[in-house]
Amino acid sequence: MELSFKPLDTGQWDDFVALFGERGACGGCWCMLWRLTRKQFESQKGDGNKLAMKAVVDSGEVPGILAYHHTQAIGWCAIAPRSTYSFLSRSRILRPIDDRTCWSVACLFIDRSYRKKGVSTELLRAACEFAQSQGAEWVEGYPVEPKPDKTIPPAFAWTGIPTAFIRAGFKEVLRRSPTRPIMRKALK
Repeated sequence: MELSFKPLDTGQWDDFVALFGERGACGGCWCMLWRLTRKQFESQKGDGNKLAMKAVVDSGEVPGILAYHHTQAIGWCAIAPRSTYSFLSRSRILRPIDDRTCWSVACLFIDRSYRKKGVSTELLRAACEFAQSQGAEWVEGYPVEPKPDKTIPPAFAWTGIPTAFIRAGFKEVLRRSPTRPIMRKALK
């Protein structure tokens, strides 16, 4: 399958909205969960989070990469400097492991019709290329490790799964939880 990738800016906003649908990908998130405190996130869940993401895009910040099959947006990867995601500094499991300046993959969302076809891996590669073009030297990811012989429902795999990261060249660097490795890729 031939894919193309575009950073999310105002020109791709309608494609992003179409991909995420009425529910904002999952539960009114609109990819704002890790950017806000839990209280802020809950108070603006749904349309408020959509407006908050629109404000991010309108500010000129690129919050991630869209994957396209022909002209249809079929996937999303949120990627930004780790400092963008305040959740990471508050997390006991995902807090920074050192003082390296990293970019972080916060979310992967693939259209239902395109799941299990390698889109996540290709999105991760494209996201790393984008981060490198912005001066990043390292990219981190925080996938969810499925239990042996179990699958993860898509709603719970929004940070990806380790195999997609491994295929994209990431290596596990730390694990503070049995189900949540911290994975990194050096870009330079």
